[in-house]
Amino acid sequence: LKSSKAELKDTIKEYAVIVFGKRGCCMSHVVKRLLQGLGVNPPVYEVDDEDENEVISELERINGGGGDNRDRGRVQFPAVFIGGQLFGGLDRIMATHITGELTPILKKAGALWL
Repeated sequence: LKSSKAELKDTIKEYAVIVFGKRGCCMSHVVKRLLQGLGVNPPVYEVDDEDENEVISELERINGGGGDNRDRGRVQFPAVFIGGQLFGGLDRIMATHITGELTPILKKAGALWL
């Protein structure tokens, strides 16, 4: 893993929107293109296979995963963080886009100025 755990947390805070995904994953590309279509150009943090478990564990820790509700902190790639918080993956991005809820969320996070 090229970046330290502190750098990972800082990276999440630095960007209004950031996408974490496996290197070469087409789903990460789909998420990025959808966000670009809305006017957001999120960085994509590509994770190599050998670093996947370590990065997922760290993202779950940053997100406050664990506890009683097992799914709440669960991170799967591609993972989209909006406003420093785990928003979800492709399914959640698509669902909130279709209902029209995604744009206001992106505006609130400072990713859009429209």
